[in-house]
Amino acid sequence: MTAPNRPDPGQSEGKQPSDPLVPRQYSFLWLSAALFLLVMWIQDGNQTRVAELAYSDFKNAISEGHIEEVTLSQERIRGSFTDAGASAFSDPSTQSGKDFQTIRPPMEDPALLELLEQQSVTIRATPSGLPWWQQLLQAFLPWLLFLALMFWFWGVAQKRISQGTGAFDFSKSRARLARKETSTTTLDDVAGIESAKRDITEIIDFLRAPEKYRAVGAEMPKGVLLVGPPGTGKTLLARAIAGEAEVPFFSISASEFIEMFVGVGAARVRDMFNQARKEAPALIFIDELDAVGRSRGTGLGGGHDEREQTLNQILTEMDGFEPHENILVLAATNRPDVLDSALLRPGRFDRTITLDRPHKDAREAILRVHVRKLPLADDVNLEDVAARTIGLSGAELKNLVNEAALTAARENRNQVDAHCFEVARDRIVLGQERDTQLSAEEREAVAYHECGHALMAYYTPKADPLTRITIIPHGMAMGVTEQTPKEDRYTYTESYLKDRIKVMLGGRAAEKLVYGEVSTGAQNDLKEATHLLRKMIGQWGMSEKLGPMGLSIGEEHVFLGREMGLPREYSEKLAEQIDAEIQSQLQSLERDAIECLTEHRAQLNALAHAVLKQETLSGDQIQAILGGNVAPSVQAHQARSSG
Repeated sequence: MTAPNRPDPGQSEGKQPSDPLVPRQYSFLWLSAALFLLVMWIQDGNQTRVAELAYSDFKNAISEGHIEEVTLSQERIRGSFTDAGASAFSDPSTQSGKDFQTIRPPMEDPALLELLEQQSVTIRATPSGLPWWQQLLQAFLPWLLFLALMFWFWGVAQKRISQGTGAFDFSKSRARLARKETSTTTLDDVAGIESAKRDITEIIDFLRAPEKYRAVGAEMPKGVLLVGPPGTGKTLLARAIAGEAEVPFFSISASEFIEMFVGVGAARVRDMFNQARKEAPALIFIDELDAVGRSRGTGLGGGHDEREQTLNQILTEMDGFEPHENILVLAATNRPDVLDSALLRPGRFDRTITLDRPHKDAREAILRVHVRKLPLADDVNLEDVAARTIGLSGAELKNLVNEAALTAARENRNQVDAHCFEVARDRIVLGQERDTQLSAEEREAVAYHECGHALMAYYTPKADPLTRITIIPHGMAMGVTEQTPKEDRYTYTESYLKDRIKVMLGGRAAEKLVYGEVSTGAQNDLKEATHLLRKMIGQWGMSEKLGPMGLSIGEEHVFLGREMGLPREYSEKLAEQIDAEIQSQLQSLERDAIECLTEHRAQLNALAHAVLKQETLSGDQIQAILGGNVAPSVQAHQARSSG
């Protein structure tokens, strides 16, 4: 294949000539360097070559009458020899002739003038310091260089400002403009959020054909707020809108509005909305809206003036929309609770689209989107993978697929099979496997701790089914007891939560039963159990002693000192009663766990010995070890769960 003919850049039709290799701003530097070298060359060429004479030889030459005349300066002495002296002291290789020079020593030599006068040497002197032209150059050259640099910087800054990238162009919007032809993500790449896609499709249709909606008196919402936990597809949905909408799409992160200079954020908001009005109909997407949209005047010491000015400008611009402008503001946040109430009122963000963690069918649809480019093996069942990934968000499912592909490449497999997905799931859910070497005593203690969790999960009727026990360290844990719910849960009963706490306390109870003391291994279990029980009692009213109360106990505030400024919902006496109830229920649930493990001590020992031998036990292996020793009520519960 022959390369296409390329026209000469200087002769291209309809194109501007290419920029010179040396920018004009640098020309003065080259000119200054050339003039400096020329002056030095001329100065060096005009200087006569003279012989270098030692000061002692100079005085000897005076004493012998070989010096004809001298010119004295501050440090240097120049002169000429007599004819006899020239032949005696000059160096023929330098072709210096009768001229010579020497350096006066730093100490005074008062005998020098007397010696010169005795030999009748002609004495001349030159003024100290530089010549007048050198003094003038030394005085004005730094200022000339400074002015030249200032003009150069000014020219560069003006050029960058004209291109929209100047360092002084603070008020310009940083929003990126995307058009349909440059956006590759579409709604087909978004799965598991069908209700959100329907709302978005309606908005895109409104932008494409507003007359259809105006004919029936409908107005497009001014703002749509995408709300959901991290990784649920808010930004992905916005990119899909950019690919689907046949209108300009301005995208920016809210943090890009704020700078160290006061008023810059508000100026950038004005500029962004002005650009959108010129391109209308248009879409504006603001990611992480809570960066500027937080409630004003909250926390200790008031609010942040620059952020609040930016928020006020956003509110003003959204109020200024006219029905014919066809501009829609799309924003995303995972903290809707901290947004200012003025943002959420009708007329600004009229519609809120909630994106939650996907259910089983949605997870399967998301997996099918992400595995389209993978060479899948026949043993991969995406329905089973979706069933075992309860609670994972869309971003985590994408990471799961990528980890499976990395595992296949690492193990030199030609296809991504079920084993790769299993390894990837373990890495994400359980954590990275560590090669920590435990002593025999610690290994046994970890085994009994995990088997305590497992037995409580096996013998409590409402607990989630067991999937695996391992004493191989994963992540920060020395061992892991894995439970996988049969189905997604959206509400939790009191009995389920108490059985869950019993499972948490099962490891500590096993240590106390076997060794007569507890270890630090139950730290995280106690923290989670206490936190869950506090919410059960204080927020969900699951206490007969305290009754149906819903208090903001254990809620975290993102603003420093906000809880100090809010009125307290309960007294100190009630707080003491809540603490006492939490302590009482924790002790009661721990006693239940110890009694259960004491009753099934033989099964605890058998399970611990098996996991010490094999290190990892699957759910079927656990069932085989414990299956013949289950109470009838538990057998009935397990039959219902499996059915």
